[in-house]
Amino acid sequence: MLRTAPKFYEVAKRIVELTEDCVLVAHNAEFDYRILKTEFRRLGFTFKRKTLCTVELSQKLIPNMESYSLGKLARALGIPVSDRHRAQGDALATVKLFRTLLDKDNGKAIIKESVKVEQRSKLSSNLKSIVEELPSDTGVYYIHNSDGDIIYIGKSNNIRKRITQHFTNNNSKSKKIQALVASVSFEKTGSELVALLKESEEIKKNKPPLNRALRQHKFTQGLYSHIDNNGYINLRINHLKKDAKPITTFSNRQSAISYMNRMIEKFELCPKLCGIQKSQSSCFHYDIKDCYGACIGEEPVSTYNQRAKTVIDINTYDNKNMIIIDRGRAIGEKSVILIEDGIFKGLGFFELNHQINNIEVLQSLITPMQNNRDTQHIIQAYMRKNKRLKIIDL
Repeated sequence: MLRTAPKFYEVAKRIVELTEDCVLVAHNAEFDYRILKTEFRRLGFTFKRKTLCTVELSQKLIPNMESYSLGKLARALGIPVSDRHRAQGDALATVKLFRTLLDKDNGKAIIKESVKVEQRSKLSSNLKSIVEELPSDTGVYYIHNSDGDIIYIGKSNNIRKRITQHFTNNNSKSKKIQALVASVSFEKTGSELVALLKESEEIKKNKPPLNRALRQHKFTQGLYSHIDNNGYINLRINHLKKDAKPITTFSNRQSAISYMNRMIEKFELCPKLCGIQKSQSSCFHYDIKDCYGACIGEEPVSTYNQRAKTVIDINTYDNKNMIIIDRGRAIGEKSVILIEDGIFKGLGFFELNHQINNIEVLQSLITPMQNNRDTQHIIQAYMRKNKRLKIIDL
Protein backbone atom coordinates (compact mmCIF):
# COMPACT_ATOMS: atom_id res chain seq x y z
CA MET A 1 0.00 0.00 0.00
CA LEU A 2 2.88 2.34 0.73
CA ARG A 3 5.02 1.33 -2.23
CA THR A 4 3.52 3.95 -4.55
CA ALA A 5 2.49 6.44 -1.87
CA PRO A 6 3.99 9.95 -2.00
CA LYS A 7 6.69 11.02 0.45
CA PHE A 8 5.59 13.35 3.24
CA TYR A 9 7.43 16.36 1.83
CA GLU A 10 5.44 15.96 -1.39
CA VAL A 11 2.10 16.42 0.39
CA ALA A 12 3.19 18.68 3.25
CA LYS A 13 2.19 21.94 1.54
CA ARG A 14 -1.26 20.55 0.74
CA ILE A 15 -1.74 19.50 4.37
CA VAL A 16 -0.91 23.04 5.53
CA GLU A 17 -3.42 24.47 3.06
CA LEU A 18 -6.16 22.00 3.98
CA THR A 19 -5.83 22.54 7.72
CA GLU A 20 -5.38 26.34 7.74
CA ASP A 21 -7.80 27.89 10.26
CA CYS A 22 -9.25 24.45 10.98
CA VAL A 23 -9.67 22.27 14.05
CA LEU A 24 -8.28 18.76 13.60
CA VAL A 25 -10.77 16.16 14.84
CA ALA A 26 -9.49 12.62 15.41
CA HIS A 27 -10.08 9.57 17.55
CA ASN A 28 -7.11 9.80 19.95
CA ALA A 29 -6.12 13.14 18.42
CA GLU A 30 -2.94 13.47 20.45
CA PHE A 31 -1.35 10.58 18.55
CA ASP A 32 -2.19 11.88 15.06
CA TYR A 33 -1.24 15.46 15.94
CA ARG A 34 2.08 14.35 17.37
CA ILE A 35 2.91 12.44 14.18
CA LEU A 36 2.08 15.49 12.02
CA LYS A 37 4.16 17.81 14.19
CA THR A 38 7.10 15.40 14.09
CA GLU A 39 7.04 15.08 10.32
CA PHE A 40 6.80 18.85 9.82
CA ARG A 41 9.59 19.40 12.35
CA ARG A 42 11.82 17.19 10.19
CA LEU A 43 11.13 19.59 7.34
CA GLY A 44 12.01 22.59 9.52
CA PHE A 45 8.40 23.78 9.81
CA THR A 46 6.45 24.41 13.02
CA PHE A 47 2.95 22.96 12.63
CA LYS A 48 0.32 24.22 15.08
CA ARG A 49 -3.36 23.50 14.91
CA LYS A 50 -6.26 23.24 17.32
CA THR A 51 -7.38 19.68 18.01
CA LEU A 52 -10.44 17.85 19.25
CA CYS A 53 -10.26 14.27 20.50
CA THR A 54 -13.42 12.19 20.05
CA VAL A 55 -12.18 9.71 22.68
CA GLU A 56 -12.11 12.43 25.35
CA LEU A 57 -15.41 13.89 24.15
CA SER A 58 -17.06 10.46 24.22
CA GLN A 59 -15.85 9.80 27.75
CA LYS A 60 -17.43 13.07 28.90
CA LEU A 61 -20.62 12.97 26.85
CA ILE A 62 -21.32 9.23 26.86
CA PRO A 63 -20.09 7.96 30.25
CA ASN A 64 -20.07 4.33 31.40
CA MET A 65 -19.41 2.81 27.98
CA GLU A 66 -17.73 -0.60 28.01
CA SER A 67 -15.08 0.58 25.55
CA TYR A 68 -14.18 3.84 23.83
CA SER A 69 -12.48 2.29 20.82
CA LEU A 70 -13.83 3.59 17.52
CA GLY A 71 -15.23 0.24 16.43
CA LYS A 72 -17.06 -0.54 19.67
CA LEU A 73 -18.37 3.01 20.04
CA ALA A 74 -19.71 2.87 16.49
CA ARG A 75 -21.46 -0.44 17.14
CA ALA A 76 -22.93 0.77 20.44
CA LEU A 77 -24.23 3.96 18.82
CA GLY A 78 -25.51 2.24 15.68
CA ILE A 79 -23.03 4.03 13.41
CA PRO A 80 -22.46 2.09 10.17
CA VAL A 81 -18.77 1.46 9.52
CA SER A 82 -17.20 0.12 6.35
CA ASP A 83 -13.58 -0.42 5.42
CA ARG A 84 -12.38 -0.47 9.05
CA HIS A 85 -8.69 0.21 9.79
CA ARG A 86 -8.32 2.04 6.49
CA ALA A 87 -7.95 5.81 6.37
CA GLN A 88 -11.19 6.59 4.58
CA GLY A 89 -13.36 4.14 6.53
CA ASP A 90 -12.08 5.24 9.93
CA ALA A 91 -12.27 8.94 8.98
CA LEU A 92 -15.90 8.65 7.88
CA ALA A 93 -16.77 6.73 11.06
CA THR A 94 -15.12 9.47 13.15
CA VAL A 95 -17.12 12.14 11.31
CA LYS A 96 -20.36 10.30 12.11
CA LEU A 97 -19.32 9.84 15.74
CA PHE A 98 -18.38 13.54 15.99
CA ARG A 99 -21.76 14.59 14.65
CA THR A 100 -23.43 12.43 17.30
CA LEU A 101 -21.29 14.05 19.99
CA LEU A 102 -22.14 17.54 18.70
CA ASP A 103 -25.80 16.68 19.05
CA LYS A 104 -25.30 15.56 22.64
CA ASP A 105 -23.32 18.66 23.66
CA ASN A 106 -26.24 21.07 23.76
CA GLY A 107 -24.34 23.95 25.37
CA LYS A 108 -21.12 23.27 23.45
CA ALA A 109 -19.23 23.98 26.67
CA ILE A 110 -17.38 20.65 26.70
CA ILE A 111 -16.25 21.03 23.09
CA LYS A 112 -14.87 24.51 23.82
CA GLU A 113 -12.95 23.13 26.78
CA SER A 114 -11.62 20.23 24.72
CA VAL A 115 -10.06 22.36 21.99
CA LYS A 116 -6.33 22.62 22.58
CA VAL A 117 -3.71 24.55 20.71
CA GLU A 118 -0.94 22.61 22.38
CA GLN A 119 -1.76 19.58 24.48
CA ARG A 120 0.01 19.33 27.81
CA SER A 121 2.35 16.40 28.11
CA LYS A 122 0.69 13.56 29.94
CA LEU A 123 4.03 12.01 30.87
CA SER A 124 5.77 13.02 34.05
CA SER A 125 9.53 13.44 33.82
CA ASN A 126 10.33 10.02 35.31
CA LEU A 127 7.97 8.27 32.87
CA LYS A 128 9.45 10.22 29.96
CA SER A 129 12.94 9.02 30.81
CA ILE A 130 11.70 5.41 30.89
CA VAL A 131 10.08 5.70 27.45
CA GLU A 132 13.17 7.30 25.90
CA GLU A 133 15.22 4.20 26.73
CA LEU A 134 12.85 1.78 25.01
CA PRO A 135 13.14 0.43 21.43
CA SER A 136 10.45 0.57 18.76
CA ASP A 137 10.86 -3.16 18.14
CA THR A 138 8.81 -6.34 18.58
CA GLY A 139 9.29 -8.05 21.89
CA VAL A 140 8.19 -8.69 25.45
CA TYR A 141 8.32 -5.98 28.11
CA TYR A 142 8.33 -6.18 31.91
CA ILE A 143 7.06 -3.35 34.09
CA HIS A 144 8.70 -3.26 37.55
CA ASN A 145 7.82 -1.48 40.80
CA SER A 146 10.31 0.24 43.11
CA ASP A 147 11.25 -3.11 44.68
CA GLY A 148 12.09 -4.55 41.28
CA ASP A 149 9.07 -6.89 41.31
CA ILE A 150 7.31 -7.48 37.98
CA ILE A 151 3.82 -6.01 38.12
CA TYR A 152 2.89 -6.41 34.45
CA ILE A 153 4.12 -8.33 31.39
CA GLY A 154 3.08 -7.62 27.83
CA LYS A 155 4.13 -8.04 24.22
CA SER A 156 4.03 -5.57 21.37
CA ASN A 157 5.20 -5.02 17.82
CA ASN A 158 6.41 -1.60 19.03
CA ILE A 159 7.50 -1.69 22.68
CA ARG A 160 8.03 2.07 23.03
CA LYS A 161 4.61 2.88 21.58
CA ARG A 162 2.87 0.33 23.81
CA ILE A 163 4.54 1.57 26.99
CA THR A 164 3.64 5.15 26.04
CA GLN A 165 0.02 4.01 25.79
CA HIS A 166 0.23 2.46 29.26
CA PHE A 167 1.63 5.73 30.60
CA THR A 168 -0.98 7.98 28.97
CA ASN A 169 -4.21 5.95 28.97
CA ASN A 170 -6.88 6.62 31.58
CA ASN A 171 -8.26 3.10 32.11
CA SER A 172 -7.95 1.49 35.52
CA LYS A 173 -5.08 -0.83 34.58
CA SER A 174 -3.02 2.01 33.09
CA LYS A 175 -3.60 4.19 36.15
CA LYS A 176 -2.32 1.39 38.40
CA ILE A 177 0.75 0.97 36.18
CA GLN A 178 1.45 4.72 36.25
CA ALA A 179 1.20 4.78 40.04
CA LEU A 180 3.47 1.77 40.61
CA VAL A 181 6.02 1.76 37.76
CA ALA A 182 9.67 2.41 38.58
CA SER A 183 11.35 0.85 35.56
CA VAL A 184 10.70 -1.17 32.39
CA SER A 185 12.90 -3.95 31.05
CA PHE A 186 12.40 -5.68 27.73
CA GLU A 187 13.50 -8.51 25.48
CA LYS A 188 13.50 -8.13 21.71
CA THR A 189 12.12 -11.11 19.79
CA GLY A 190 11.82 -9.92 16.17
CA SER A 191 9.03 -12.44 15.65
CA GLU A 192 5.52 -11.75 16.93
CA LEU A 193 5.04 -15.52 17.40
CA VAL A 194 8.06 -15.69 19.69
CA ALA A 195 6.77 -12.67 21.61
CA LEU A 196 3.34 -14.27 22.07
CA LEU A 197 4.85 -17.54 23.31
CA LYS A 198 7.26 -15.77 25.67
CA GLU A 199 4.52 -13.51 27.03
CA SER A 200 2.28 -16.50 27.75
CA GLU A 201 5.01 -18.44 29.54
CA GLU A 202 6.37 -15.46 31.49
CA ILE A 203 2.90 -14.53 32.78
CA LYS A 204 2.34 -18.10 33.98
CA LYS A 205 5.73 -18.18 35.68
CA ASN A 206 5.74 -14.76 37.33
CA LYS A 207 1.99 -14.25 37.89
CA PRO A 208 2.17 -10.41 37.79
CA PRO A 209 -0.69 -8.83 39.80
CA LEU A 210 -1.88 -6.68 36.86
CA ASN A 211 -1.98 -9.61 34.41
CA ARG A 212 -4.87 -11.50 35.99
CA ALA A 213 -7.00 -11.43 32.84
CA LEU A 214 -4.16 -12.70 30.64
CA ARG A 215 -3.47 -15.65 32.94
CA GLN A 216 -6.81 -17.08 31.84
CA HIS A 217 -7.36 -18.84 28.51
CA LYS A 218 -7.77 -16.44 25.61
CA PHE A 219 -9.77 -18.89 23.49
CA THR A 220 -13.25 -20.37 23.81
CA GLN A 221 -14.03 -22.25 20.59
CA GLY A 222 -12.64 -25.45 19.09
CA LEU A 223 -12.81 -27.27 15.76
CA TYR A 224 -13.86 -30.90 16.20
CA SER A 225 -14.50 -33.79 13.81
CA HIS A 226 -16.52 -37.00 13.79
CA ILE A 227 -17.66 -39.56 11.25
CA ASP A 228 -21.41 -39.77 10.67
CA ASN A 229 -23.48 -42.91 10.03
CA ASN A 230 -22.79 -42.67 6.29
CA GLY A 231 -19.01 -42.55 6.77
CA TYR A 232 -18.50 -38.86 5.97
CA ILE A 233 -16.16 -36.70 8.07
CA ASN A 234 -18.17 -33.97 9.79
CA LEU A 235 -16.48 -30.81 11.07
CA ARG A 236 -17.99 -28.73 13.86
CA ILE A 237 -17.24 -25.49 15.71
CA ASN A 238 -18.14 -25.89 19.41
CA HIS A 239 -17.29 -24.50 22.81
CA LEU A 240 -14.14 -26.12 24.15
CA LYS A 241 -14.81 -29.38 25.96
CA LYS A 242 -12.74 -30.67 28.84
CA ASP A 243 -13.05 -34.29 27.74
CA ALA A 244 -12.30 -33.78 24.03
CA LYS A 245 -9.21 -32.53 22.25
CA PRO A 246 -9.95 -30.00 19.49
CA ILE A 247 -8.21 -30.01 16.12
CA THR A 248 -7.49 -26.31 16.63
CA THR A 249 -8.85 -23.46 18.76
CA PHE A 250 -10.19 -19.96 18.21
CA SER A 251 -10.50 -16.86 20.37
CA ASN A 252 -14.21 -16.43 19.68
CA ARG A 253 -17.06 -17.99 17.73
CA GLN A 254 -17.17 -15.25 15.10
CA SER A 255 -13.57 -15.83 14.01
CA ALA A 256 -14.13 -19.61 14.07
CA ILE A 257 -17.21 -19.45 11.83
CA SER A 258 -15.48 -17.02 9.48
CA TYR A 259 -12.52 -19.39 9.16
CA MET A 260 -14.81 -22.37 8.62
CA ASN A 261 -16.59 -20.56 5.78
CA ARG A 262 -13.22 -19.93 4.10
CA MET A 263 -12.34 -23.62 4.38
CA ILE A 264 -15.71 -24.62 2.90
CA GLU A 265 -15.10 -22.39 -0.09
CA LYS A 266 -11.45 -23.30 -0.55
CA PHE A 267 -11.84 -27.09 -0.26
CA GLU A 268 -15.38 -27.34 -1.63
CA LEU A 269 -16.80 -28.86 1.53
CA CYS A 270 -20.47 -29.29 2.34
CA PRO A 271 -21.76 -26.54 4.71
CA LYS A 272 -24.23 -29.01 6.22
CA LEU A 273 -21.48 -31.49 7.10
CA CYS A 274 -19.48 -28.58 8.54
CA GLY A 275 -22.32 -27.47 10.83
CA ILE A 276 -22.76 -24.12 9.07
CA GLN A 277 -26.14 -24.91 7.52
CA LYS A 278 -29.01 -26.94 8.94
CA SER A 279 -31.46 -28.76 6.68
CA GLN A 280 -33.37 -32.03 6.50
CA SER A 281 -32.19 -32.77 2.97
CA SER A 282 -29.53 -31.18 0.76
CA CYS A 283 -27.65 -28.01 1.67
CA PHE A 284 -28.18 -24.70 -0.10
CA HIS A 285 -24.78 -25.02 -1.79
CA TYR A 286 -25.95 -28.23 -3.48
CA ASP A 287 -28.99 -26.42 -4.87
CA ILE A 288 -26.73 -23.83 -6.54
CA LYS A 289 -24.22 -26.51 -7.68
CA ASP A 290 -21.46 -25.50 -5.23
CA CYS A 291 -21.64 -28.80 -3.31
CA TYR A 292 -21.04 -32.24 -4.83
CA GLY A 293 -23.82 -33.82 -2.79
CA ALA A 294 -22.11 -35.34 0.24
CA CYS A 295 -25.05 -34.05 2.30
CA ILE A 296 -27.40 -36.47 0.45
CA GLY A 297 -24.91 -39.26 -0.18
CA GLU A 298 -24.23 -38.49 -3.84
CA GLU A 299 -20.48 -37.77 -3.57
CA PRO A 300 -18.23 -40.78 -2.85
CA VAL A 301 -17.20 -40.92 0.80
CA SER A 302 -13.50 -41.34 0.00
CA THR A 303 -13.44 -38.31 -2.30
CA TYR A 304 -15.13 -36.00 0.19
CA ASN A 305 -13.17 -37.27 3.19
CA GLN A 306 -9.88 -36.66 1.40
CA ARG A 307 -10.67 -32.95 1.20
CA ALA A 308 -11.98 -32.84 4.78
CA LYS A 309 -8.77 -34.52 6.02
CA THR A 310 -6.75 -31.80 4.30
CA VAL A 311 -8.49 -29.19 6.47
CA ILE A 312 -7.72 -31.27 9.57
CA ASP A 313 -4.08 -31.75 8.56
CA ILE A 314 -3.36 -28.05 7.94
CA ASN A 315 -4.85 -27.13 11.32
CA THR A 316 -2.97 -29.49 13.56
CA TYR A 317 0.62 -30.53 14.13
CA ASP A 318 -0.23 -33.68 16.10
CA ASN A 319 2.48 -36.34 15.79
CA LYS A 320 4.49 -34.03 13.52
CA ASN A 321 8.20 -33.21 13.74
CA MET A 322 8.78 -29.76 12.34
CA ILE A 323 10.30 -26.34 12.80
CA ILE A 324 8.72 -22.95 12.19
CA ILE A 325 11.09 -20.25 10.99
CA ASP A 326 10.23 -16.58 11.48
CA ARG A 327 11.91 -13.20 11.85
CA GLY A 328 14.90 -12.75 14.11
CA ARG A 329 16.04 -9.88 16.30
CA ALA A 330 18.51 -8.50 13.76
CA ILE A 331 19.38 -8.65 10.07
CA GLY A 332 20.63 -12.10 9.14
CA GLU A 333 19.09 -13.76 12.18
CA LYS A 334 15.98 -15.99 12.24
CA SER A 335 13.86 -17.36 15.03
CA VAL A 336 12.99 -21.05 15.17
CA ILE A 337 10.16 -22.91 16.95
CA LEU A 338 10.74 -26.64 17.50
CA ILE A 339 7.89 -29.17 17.57
CA GLU A 340 8.66 -32.85 18.16
CA ASP A 341 6.00 -35.55 17.92
CA GLY A 342 3.32 -32.84 18.01
CA ILE A 343 4.73 -31.28 21.20
CA PHE A 344 6.08 -27.73 21.37
CA LYS A 345 9.60 -28.05 22.76
CA GLY A 346 10.80 -24.45 22.78
CA LEU A 347 12.35 -21.73 20.66
CA GLY A 348 15.64 -20.16 19.75
CA PHE A 349 17.52 -18.06 17.20
CA PHE A 350 20.00 -18.95 14.45
CA GLU A 351 21.98 -17.27 11.65
CA LEU A 352 23.28 -20.14 9.54
CA ASN A 353 21.16 -22.82 7.85
CA HIS A 354 23.40 -25.69 8.93
CA GLN A 355 22.45 -24.89 12.52
CA ILE A 356 18.89 -26.06 11.89
CA ASN A 357 19.72 -28.86 9.46
CA ASN A 358 21.57 -30.74 12.20
CA ILE A 359 19.04 -31.93 14.79
CA GLU A 360 21.59 -32.07 17.62
CA VAL A 361 22.77 -28.51 16.94
CA LEU A 362 19.15 -27.38 16.59
CA GLN A 363 18.22 -28.86 19.96
CA SER A 364 21.13 -27.06 21.58
CA LEU A 365 19.85 -23.73 20.20
CA ILE A 366 16.39 -24.24 21.67
CA THR A 367 15.35 -22.78 25.02
CA PRO A 368 12.93 -25.35 26.50
CA MET A 369 9.39 -24.07 27.14
CA GLN A 370 6.13 -25.52 28.43
CA ASN A 371 3.72 -27.23 26.04
CA ASN A 372 0.09 -26.51 26.93
CA ARG A 373 -3.24 -25.54 25.38
CA ASP A 374 -2.22 -21.88 25.33
CA THR A 375 0.93 -22.54 23.31
CA GLN A 376 -0.99 -24.82 20.93
CA HIS A 377 -3.58 -22.11 20.37
CA ILE A 378 -0.93 -19.40 19.84
CA ILE A 379 1.03 -21.48 17.30
CA GLN A 380 -2.02 -22.72 15.38
CA ALA A 381 -3.61 -19.27 15.23
CA TYR A 382 -0.35 -17.72 14.03
CA MET A 383 0.05 -20.39 11.35
CA ARG A 384 -3.50 -19.71 10.13
CA LYS A 385 -2.90 -15.97 9.85
CA ASN A 386 0.58 -16.09 8.32
CA LYS A 387 0.35 -18.11 5.11
CA ARG A 388 3.95 -17.33 4.10
CA LEU A 389 5.43 -18.70 7.30
CA LYS A 390 8.33 -21.05 6.57
CA ILE A 391 7.65 -24.53 7.96
CA ILE A 392 10.12 -27.40 7.57
CA ASP A 393 9.24 -31.01 8.29
CA LEU A 394 12.01 -32.86 10.10
